[in-house]
Amino acid sequence: MATARTRPRRRASPPRWRSRVRQFGITLVFVVVGSGLWYTQEQGYRDQLSWMGVPTWERPTPLSVHRVLRNDGFLVGWSDVRVNPLWVSYLLHEVEDPRVGPRPEFRRDWRTLWPVAAGSYARSGYDRGHLAPNYAIATVHGREAQRQSFLMSNVSPQRPDLNRRLWQRLEEVVIDHFVARFGVVQVITGPIFAEDFLANVTRRVGLVEVPEAFYKIVVVPAETPRALAFIMPQEVRGDEPLDDFLVSIDEVEARTGLDFFPRLPERVAETLEGEVVAEGWALEEVARLPARY
Repeated sequence: MATARTRPRRRASPPRWRSRVRQFGITLVFVVVGSGLWYTQEQGYRDQLSWMGVPTWERPTPLSVHRVLRNDGFLVGWSDVRVNPLWVSYLLHEVEDPRVGPRPEFRRDWRTLWPVAAGSYARSGYDRGHLAPNYAIATVHGREAQRQSFLMSNVSPQRPDLNRRLWQRLEEVVIDHFVARFGVVQVITGPIFAEDFLANVTRRVGLVEVPEAFYKIVVVPAETPRALAFIMPQEVRGDEPLDDFLVSIDEVEARTGLDFFPRLPERVAETLEGEVVAEGWALEEVARLPARY
C-alpha cells in the first residue's frame, strides 16, 4: 500500500526583530569605531595647535559655551551667543623662506549659526579685526590657511586705531621678534566683553557683539615655559608702548571666564599664569616700533 510522502518541514525564519537588532548592532559598531578614529585624529590636530590643551570655560554658562572650529593652522572657539570667537589658538615657528600670497577677500563661514557676511561691518566705524593674523598664518601655515584666516569666524570688531596700529604692532612683534628669538611660540588671542551682557545687547555691529578690549597670550612652550599676556582696550591712540598693556594670564582668565591651559600642572600654572615676567623677551627693544599704516 502506498504511503503518503511527508513534506519536509520548512525551517522557521528568525523573527524580524532579531534581524533588525543585528543590523543596528553592526551600524552601531561602525559609528563607535568611526567616531573613535575621528576623535583621535581631531584630538591630535588640536594638540598640534594648542599647547597644554584647548581653552575651556571656568564655569559653563550660555556666555562661555562655545564650539571649536578647525582650520588649517589655527583653531577658533566660536560663540553663537556673542557671535564672536571667544579665543583663537595657533602655533608659530621659524620659516626659512617666508612667502605670502595676495591678500584674500573676507567671506562668510557656513559653520556659524548666524549669517555674518563680509559686508556686515560696513559703515559701523569698526574694522574687521583678524585674530589669527593674515601675515603670520600665511608665512607659517601656507596659502590655504591664509584664505581661511579671512573667514568671518576669525574676525571681531576693532576700532581703527587699535586694529591698524597698536594691535598690528603687537602682531608684527610676535612673528618678527618673538618667533625669531625663541624659535616656536604658542599664541592664544580673543575679545573681552563688558561684564553686563544685557547692557551690551544693543552694542553690536549687526548681529556681532562689540568687545570692550582684546587679549593676546604668547607662550614659549619649553621645558620651563615662559609667557607674556596683553590686554588692549578699544579706545587707544595706537602709538602707546606695548609694555603698557602687560597683564598676568590670571587677569585675562578672570575677565574672560576661560581656562587657557587646562592640562598645565598646577605648580607650573601658579607661576606662569599668576606673575608678569617680562625679563628675557627683550620687549623693551620693540615696544615702541611704529605701525605699518
